Amino acid sequence: MNFCNLVRSFALTILIVFTASPQTTDNYQPGPDSKPQPGVPKGEVLKFSFDKSKIFPGTTREYWVYVPAQYTADKPACVYIGQDGIRFEATTVFDNLIHKKEMPVTIGIFVMPGIVKTADANTALDRFNRSYEYDGLGDSYARFLLDELLPEVETKKASDGRAIKLSHQGNDRSIGGSSSGAIAAFTAAWERPDAFTRVFSAIGTYVDLRGGMRYPTLIRKYEPKSIRVFLQDGSNDNDKYGGDWWMANQTMERALAFAGYEVRHAWGDGAHTGKHATAIFPDAMRWLWKDWPSPVKSARNK
Repeated sequence: MNFCNLVRSFALTILIVFTASPQTTDNYQPGPDSKPQPGVPKGEVLKFSFDKSKIFPGTTREYWVYVPAQYTADKPACVYIGQDGIRFEATTVFDNLIHKKEMPVTIGIFVMPGIVKTADANTALDRFNRSYEYDGLGDSYARFLLDELLPEVETKKASDGRAIKLSHQGNDRSIGGSSSGAIAAFTAAWERPDAFTRVFSAIGTYVDLRGGMRYPTLIRKYEPKSIRVFLQDGSNDNDKYGGDWWMANQTMERALAFAGYEVRHAWGDGAHTGKHATAIFPDAMRWLWKDWPSPVKSARNK
């Protein structure tokens, strides 16, 4: 075989190998804890809307309330607040983990960002308030949750008449989200660690959209707060005008570790999707709720 034929043969072999090889990037699959299991009681999911916000005036939004089968109204339940609605197969995960006593009886509240509806759908589109609510620093979103949404939820009842009673203790509350929803969750806990102590952050937007890139420096400079944080991201996450999501999440993890926070991470090769986060969500919940009801502690009071 002459040199030219050898090169052609080698090139063809490489082409076949790359064509036949399965795609591995972002190929995450959820495990059994993310799927309905025989003998596991299924919680109820109720849907509502909320349009009375004074903190984000003029907005309307949908939200869902998950009430586990084990919940009884004689005792306030623990809380998980999820941004952008129901994600990560969360209600099924809660069914399974609550049944196995790997997390406490927890009511899930899954809320969408606000929309300002157009006065005339024929001439304009609705205005989406997501970036303003989620990406901005400060306590506005935490106040919306604590002063407006959670009190609204406590006016509701399950379909069988059980009153919905939520714990008001920060140690009993967790919060999470994906992308801008992740930084919204972290900001709520950062601003109000007395109200939220357990944070799940997936592909978090800790970049320069509305100031989120400042968090690693703030975390290093301020006394640590009583927050436990689980971070997830992948090496193929966004890299664009606002910054590099993959590097920003690693910088967040290093800052949290430096400052003495309880922090765990799951790094992978995923893109800006929910695949990896969905796959690891059950383990993240187990870790965030570990040792409950023992309180989450900061480095200064361990």
